[in-house]
Amino acid sequence: MIDFAAMDGSVSLPTPEECRAGKPNALGWWSPIENGPMFNGLYMDAAVNRWRHTRADADAAKARRLIEGLLLLASVSEVRGMVARGVSTDGKAHYPMGSNDQMSPWFLGLWRYLDAGLATPTERARITAKLVEVADAIVKLNWAIPAEPPFNKRGSFAGFEFDSAPRLLFVCKLMHALTGDAQWDTRYRTALAETGGPDKLTRLQICEHGMVFHYARYHSWTSCTCVGAVRALWEMEKDAATRAAYARGLQASADLALKSLPLAERFDNADTSRFEMNWRVMNALWKPQQTEKEAQDLAHAQLREFLKVAPRRAKETEFIREPTAAAWVVTLAPDATVLKQRAPAVERVIAHYDYAKLYYSQFFWVEAAWWRLTNVAKGQ
Repeated sequence: MIDFAAMDGSVSLPTPEECRAGKPNALGWWSPIENGPMFNGLYMDAAVNRWRHTRADADAAKARRLIEGLLLLASVSEVRGMVARGVSTDGKAHYPMGSNDQMSPWFLGLWRYLDAGLATPTERARITAKLVEVADAIVKLNWAIPAEPPFNKRGSFAGFEFDSAPRLLFVCKLMHALTGDAQWDTRYRTALAETGGPDKLTRLQICEHGMVFHYARYHSWTSCTCVGAVRALWEMEKDAATRAAYARGLQASADLALKSLPLAERFDNADTSRFEMNWRVMNALWKPQQTEKEAQDLAHAQLREFLKVAPRRAKETEFIREPTAAAWVVTLAPDATVLKQRAPAVERVIAHYDYAKLYYSQFFWVEAAWWRLTNVAKGQ
């Protein structure tokens, strides 16, 4: 899944030379291939639940296509454990840095596919081998996310905040379930009880408190990756007390996400403001980058200038990306009674947009939310 395309479906991918040079920036931010692992991994929730509903071969094939994309992104770098954001026109060249936001949905998407029972024995072996490879690489970096030189790593699962704790726990739980290796169970149980951060909370307590908005007024669209991890933990956990804590975290996250849903009503389907497809206009500010900070500073400066010529981008990201991601978060809470009460609010978000007029793909969460509502309505 790419980030955006023109109304006729065309898109200009970064060239291999641009990826190697870090244009528009070494993070790949604001390019069409910025969010491959994140968006493909999260969209697997919709693909799997659609297949569970239809049992159609065509829907199984769609899920299988996502799997091949996720495996590809973890196979194009010479750095062990590196998961690329996307690939260039040659199907291999990529930007040198991923992130923790990209990595955790990559794990989540592969797990959803395996958990659904869609994988053939051969697929299961391939997926498991790649999961082991990437997870081992992250552990060797003390839970940092591998990247290519000169950056070497970017982001981490090791922190004591909501955007870290569920990710680390989920990887440990998943890898123990897949491999049976007792080391992963030991890591999981140790990590559950470890304390850190300003409030000296355990990772379980952090999960129990749920999603927190701390760097923007609303950011369900990034934190939903962690809510998805908590949902997976709730589904896999056997201990009743721990599972109940995860359920409380999911409900708290849904309660917070509910506040983002009214943002959808602020999007005008008749809006004709410009969306600049030529993302290369940002290269006017380009300069070489040797550190993560240099890449981030460049990317932020580029976005400020890009929004001057592409005002439509801000409207779609604020009034579509955020409320649609929040709608999915609302549906991840396991209390069916509460979700049925909130279903009309979620459905209003889904029904609001004229999807044929959108440039960004960042509305895909509505399908995941829809299928979860459908399953609840069916008593599943």
